[in-house]
Amino acid sequence: SKVKDLEEIAVDKINVRNGVEEYKLPNGKSVFLLGQGRLVNLVNGDGHPAEIMDLSFSLQLEGAKYIKENHQNMKVNLSPVPYEIDEKIAQIKLKTLGIEIDTLSKEQQDYLNSWK
Repeated sequence: SKVKDLEEIAVDKINVRNGVEEYKLPNGKSVFLLGQGRLVNLVNGDGHPAEIMDLSFSLQLEGAKYIKENHQNMKVNLSPVPYEIDEKIAQIKLKTLGIEIDTLSKEQQDYLNSWK
């Protein structure tokens, strides 16, 4: 494994903090390894708060509905959640928190749309 290889070439290994290890290399440089080289959000995280999970589950549900309704027009590949679904979930979340946001100007909308 890559971590094993790193351990073999390192001249020193220091536990910097929980989930962060510093490997000192022979050339004097260091490599910082996060989460033992595994998925950082799973290894170093303290779990996912409900405020994040509700968004995740909502996006998964809306994404599944989108696939069900549009699968015949979709390519078999990895695709981002459509912007409209992402925006819908964000607006619902903000509303449940009692947060209102300004309406974007045409110039702001055009700028955001230029990144799609």
